[in-house]
Amino acid sequence: MQFNVVFIATALLASASLAMSATVTGFAGAGCTGTKGQSFQVPSGECFSLGSGSTKSFSYSGVPSEIEFYVSGGGHDSCTNGPSLVLGGGSGCATAPTGFNWESLAVF
Repeated sequence: MQFNVVFIATALLASASLAMSATVTGFAGAGCTGTKGQSFQVPSGECFSLGSGSTKSFSYSGVPSEIEFYVSGGGHDSCTNGPSLVLGGGSGCATAPTGFNWESLAVF
């Protein structure tokens, strides 16, 4: 019986950590159109950065509470100095403001 309790607890913890991450995919065009980039899993509470890259829009799914988007260029790289867009949990598409691209995002 003790083995069953430990196994069930371990399975629940593994499921919870998977549920606390989002899938994001970059696109070259606005509105999640154009060339599709690679998809990434972003754990809740972490910043995801494209490093020296950027993308015009991100599709996202599985966001637990909210997702923050940061424009490319100096002061906002790597989730710093405040997001340009904050959206609620779930799924959707976020397009960077005119003249900008996204460089990073944070999931909560």
